[in-house]
Amino acid sequence: MNDIDATTSDVTFLVVGAGPTGMTLAKLLANAGQSCLVVERARGPQPNPSAHVVNARTLEIFRQAGFDMDAIASIAQDPTDAGHVNFVTRLNGELIGRLPFERQGDECLDVTPTPLRNISQHRLEPLLAAELTAMTTVELRYDTEWVSSFQDQGGVTSVLRDATTGVETTVRSTYLLGADGAGSAVRKSLGIEMIGPARIQDFVAIHFLADLRPLVADRLGVLHFVMDPEVGGTFVSHDVDREWVFMYPYDSATETIHDQDPEHFIALLDRAIGSDAVEVDIVRVGTWHMTAQVAERFGRHRTYLIGDAAHRFPPTGGMGLNTGVADAQNLVWKLLAVEDGWAEPTLLATYESERKPIAEINCHQSVTNAFKMILLAEALDLEPGAGSADLAAALADPSKSEQIAAGIQEQATHFDMLGLQLGYVYGTGALARSGEAPPPTDDPGLFDPTAEVGGRLPHGWLDDGRSTLDLIDADAMTLVSFGGHERWAAVEGAVSAPIRQLRAGVDVSIPDEWIIRFGPGPDGALLVRPDQHVAWRSDDVSQDSPEALSAALDRITEGAS
Repeated sequence: MNDIDATTSDVTFLVVGAGPTGMTLAKLLANAGQSCLVVERARGPQPNPSAHVVNARTLEIFRQAGFDMDAIASIAQDPTDAGHVNFVTRLNGELIGRLPFERQGDECLDVTPTPLRNISQHRLEPLLAAELTAMTTVELRYDTEWVSSFQDQGGVTSVLRDATTGVETTVRSTYLLGADGAGSAVRKSLGIEMIGPARIQDFVAIHFLADLRPLVADRLGVLHFVMDPEVGGTFVSHDVDREWVFMYPYDSATETIHDQDPEHFIALLDRAIGSDAVEVDIVRVGTWHMTAQVAERFGRHRTYLIGDAAHRFPPTGGMGLNTGVADAQNLVWKLLAVEDGWAEPTLLATYESERKPIAEINCHQSVTNAFKMILLAEALDLEPGAGSADLAAALADPSKSEQIAAGIQEQATHFDMLGLQLGYVYGTGALARSGEAPPPTDDPGLFDPTAEVGGRLPHGWLDDGRSTLDLIDADAMTLVSFGGHERWAAVEGAVSAPIRQLRAGVDVSIPDEWIIRFGPGPDGALLVRPDQHVAWRSDDVSQDSPEALSAALDRITEGAS
C-alpha cells in the first residue's frame, strides 16, 4: 500500500503531469523520502507514439534516479535499425541522401555511460509509471485534472477534479510543480506568457501498423524524409517491423481532416510509401502544430514550470523531452536543499537563471534545424507549386548533384548534437566561479568534455565498471579531493550543507588519464552538485583551501554566483 491515502489533503510535492518529465521529478523526490502526489488528466500513460529520441544526458539522469536501465534498454530500438536518416523520393523510391542519426555506437562510451537511443514515449511511460507506483511515498493518479491553486507564504492549495465523476477535492502542498505539457493549465493560472511564435506550421500525424522492413532493408533508419512535393512528409520508425508514424504538413485554416474517410489516409500512405501492396492498419490520425516558445518566467513563489510547460520546441532535434528531464534534475536538488534547511530559499531562483538560457539555446537550434530543410528543398528545385516531375528533373540533372549533396550535408547538424546534449555549461546560478563563464559553442555537435564550473562532470570508467557520474551523491554535495585529503575534510563539520568527501586514490580509484585531463591538479578538489554539475573547483592548495570551500558553499547555497 502507498503511504498516501486517496483522501489525504496534505503532501509535500504536488506534480501536475505524468509524462517522462513529471515522473522523473517524482522519482527523484521519492528517492529522497519525500511524499509526492502526481496527477494526470489522461486515463493512463501515453497510448500513441510521440517523442522517440532519448539522449545520453537523459539516460544518465534516469540512471542516477535509479530507473531500471535494463528494462529501458529492452524497449529501445536497435541502432542498426534506427541509426540513420534517409532522404528519399518516396519510401520505396530513389535514395537522395543518407546521414547518421546521432552517435549511438560504442565510440560514445568514452564520453557517456549511456549513449542516445530511440525509445518511443508510449513504451517508456508505462515502464516509468510502474516503477513509481511501486514506491511507498508516491501516489500516481490518472483521470485527475488540476483545476486551480492558491499560494500563500506556507504553501499551495490546489483544487483537483476527478475526470470520471467530476468530484473535486482540495490538496495542500508545500510546492506545486507544473509538468503538464505545452498547454499547461498551471502556467496559464500564473499568467506567465510564452515568448516566440505560437504556430509555425500545422501537421497531420498518421499512426499506423505495417511491416515496412522489406522496403527499407537496404537503408534502415529511424527517419525517412519523403521529398516528393506531391506526397511530402516524414516517416518515423517506432518499430520497423510493426509500428510507424507518417507526418505531413497541412493548412489548418483551409483544410480539415476529422471528416475524412479512413480510406483517404490509406491512399495517402500508399502514395508516400510508393506501393499499395503493403498491408496498412491505421491506429489513429491526429494533428499538431509546430511552435518555438520559451516561458517568460519558469515559476512564481512556490510554483514551478518544468518541461513543455516552460518551453515548446520544433521536434527537429528531439530536444523537448530531454530538456524537460534535465529541468527536473536541476530543480529537485534545490527544492530538497531548501526543504532540508541547508540552502536559502533564494537558491530556487537559480532554477530559472540556469535552465531558461539552456531552453532558449535548444529552442533556437531546433528552429534552425527545421529551417535548414529549406536549403535542401531549394537544391531540389522544389518551389511552391512544384510536382513530382520537377523533383525527378532536378535529380536527373548532373549539374545539380553537388548542390543536392551540399543540401543533404547541411542537415547533418540536425542529427549530430552531442555538444548541445552533454556540453551545456551554466553561466550563472548555484555556482562559485572565478572569472567569466565560457561562451556557448556555435557548433552543437562539438563536445569537448571539461570539468569547468557549471558543466557536467565528465564521464570516465572506473575499475569497478562504474562511471565517474555514479560517484555523485544525489542528496548532498560531493567533494572529490585529489590530495591534501585531511585538510579538505576539515570543512565538513564547519558548514551546514551536507558534503560527502571522496578521496581520489583512497576511497575511489579514478583513472590517471581522467585526472590528467580533467582533474584540478595535485591537492586540488572538485565540488559537484547533486545534479552532477561542477559547482566549484580549486586548482591550487593554498593554506586557506577549507575556508575557500566554505565561502564557495555559501555562494552556491544562496544562489549568489
